[in-house]
Amino acid sequence: MSRSARVLVVEDEPSFVEALSAGLRREGFALDIARDGREALDRFEACNPDVVLLDVMLPRLSGLDVCRAIRSRSNVPIIMVSAKGEEIDMVVGLEVGADDYVPKPYRFRELVARIRAVLRRAQVQAADGAPAANAERPIEVGEVSIDPHGHEVRVRGESVQLPLKEFDLLWVLISNAGRVVPRDDLIDQVWGKDYVGDTKTLDAHIRRLRRKIEVEPSSPQRIVTVRGVGYKYSESASSAVGKGDG
Repeated sequence: MSRSARVLVVEDEPSFVEALSAGLRREGFALDIARDGREALDRFEACNPDVVLLDVMLPRLSGLDVCRAIRSRSNVPIIMVSAKGEEIDMVVGLEVGADDYVPKPYRFRELVARIRAVLRRAQVQAADGAPAANAERPIEVGEVSIDPHGHEVRVRGESVQLPLKEFDLLWVLISNAGRVVPRDDLIDQVWGKDYVGDTKTLDAHIRRLRRKIEVEPSSPQRIVTVRGVGYKYSESASSAVGKGDG
């Protein structure tokens, strides 16, 4: 990077703020600090960060609400942090648009690795100007069409807005319609080969995507699970087999 990547740290616990400030500056990052949710949104607009490190439990406005607000206007990478460390927190965080999730207490070196990984992926996507598949033409399968250059998706004739990761995930699946895409391949193509987060990230994004694509998300006919292998985008809803539980 030609300049120091700027990290917006949103954290209300003084001990964490102090440790993160010292550690991240030592690693060469520029920092901005917000200590509650409303300040986080103000600082986001003012400092234009490259990545947001966002605690879930915050005064005035929760981290989940902050994530929703940022994601409605920007695709900047967001890593959510929570002391709870429960699976439900991770799933909810990813469902509102976070790119990664780190439970407290975390290892600082792992946190830095994750920050650098999301920054690299964001740089690659910005340079390509297209989804991971880097396609040249729109694709239509059944009632779903996707245009990589216009970043447009239509489902049963209606325009559907997808965040970047969901869009890339749908692109990989629909580009391989009728074929099973292994979980590891999906993660490599959408999150990058250097992804170090929890694989449940993929499952959470699949659930979000199903809610926007499927007629009955709890009984998916298009994005189906092939147990022990991965996921498949079925070319024919009537021939789809699989369950919707991940």
